[in-house]
Amino acid sequence: MSRAAAAIGQSLRTYYAPGRAALLDRHLARFVGPGSLAFDLGAHVGDRCASFRRLGARAVAVEPQPRLARLLRLLFRHDPDVAVVEALVGATEGEAVLRLNTANPTVATASERFVAAATGAPGWEGQHWDATLPRPVTTLDALIAAHGVPSFIKLDVEGFEAEALRGLHHPVAALSVEFTTIQRDVAAECLARLAGLGPYRFNACLGENTAFRFAEAQDAAAMARWIAALPHEANSGDLYASLEPGQVRP
Repeated sequence: MSRAAAAIGQSLRTYYAPGRAALLDRHLARFVGPGSLAFDLGAHVGDRCASFRRLGARAVAVEPQPRLARLLRLLFRHDPDVAVVEALVGATEGEAVLRLNTANPTVATASERFVAAATGAPGWEGQHWDATLPRPVTTLDALIAAHGVPSFIKLDVEGFEAEALRGLHHPVAALSVEFTTIQRDVAAECLARLAGLGPYRFNACLGENTAFRFAEAQDAAAMARWIAALPHEANSGDLYASLEPGQVRP
């Protein structure tokens, strides 16, 4: 078995672990339900996409890695309400270079800034981006034009989140956006972009935890201060933005 296949197998065991689906569904039910539409950008092994479907939402899974895109098409081959798009998501349509980490496909990235920030950073030891692959780039605006306006967008693209949000020019109801403590500047760019699109309120989860950190929804400035103050060891999490503040309260 190749290193890449072994790493994907580990991701499947991790993200489809017993008991995890119920926790994820309970969390995402704030944002999607029967008849709605959700985008899973950076779909990886499709656990969020699977949750959207269990909740009754149609799903668009966007994944640039060919092996993972093939896996997604296999996993959802009998489901006409899942569309798999094999592409990066960026500010403009075109082509970009995807940096592959064959031992850890969860951190493939189109961001040279992300690779530079991770190199030598505590907690990121042993990560090597050892291959490159040209990939088509689509935009959030183009995805919306093709598939409809989603009620929720999950955005987890390893340091390319701000670029992806530059390709969105109208607010959607709610989003989650991954952040890392090695790139707090990217999180700040994402917060500023979302604040410019609409009157979003924010909350956050750390790591793979689905518990919100704040009892009340926060504004963009307060969330930026919180991320700036996090210890490096916090590593990563997800920002949640909603036009309905009640969706981002515990």
